[in-house]
Amino acid sequence: MNKRQPDPVDVHVGGRLRMRRMLVGMSQEKLGESLGLTFQQVQKYEKGTNRIGASRLYKISQILSVPVNFFFDNIPSEENRQNHYGFSENSSDNFAYDFMNSAEGFQLGQAFSLIKDVRIRRRVIDLVRSISDNSDFSAND
Repeated sequence: MNKRQPDPVDVHVGGRLRMRRMLVGMSQEKLGESLGLTFQQVQKYEKGTNRIGASRLYKISQILSVPVNFFFDNIPSEENRQNHYGFSENSSDNFAYDFMNSAEGFQLGQAFSLIKDVRIRRRVIDLVRSISDNSDFSAND
């Protein structure tokens, strides 16, 4: 039996929801309580497994203090969405976006932005490069 893939738009909206929720420091449970839902339902929204209805998206936008169109910002074009969810590799733009929407990417970006000393930032970048297995990674200095 073939499971249905979530619609790429729902995945994008869910990713933006997750990013904003994390940015304001709100748990899935707290958001769920504010909406009268379980945290599991919020998880499904964030993964794009379940679609968010218009009235609920409007309420979420109010809770998270963003306009509704925030959830649709930077949405990939139809062509990119087909490539992203097909058999082809992600483009570098999709890779960076997906990474920054991941928990690890968000946490790394947040922590990195708190480093004020430029020399230390460069050393962190050098450290990550040295422990990565990607020999194709080139410095942009």
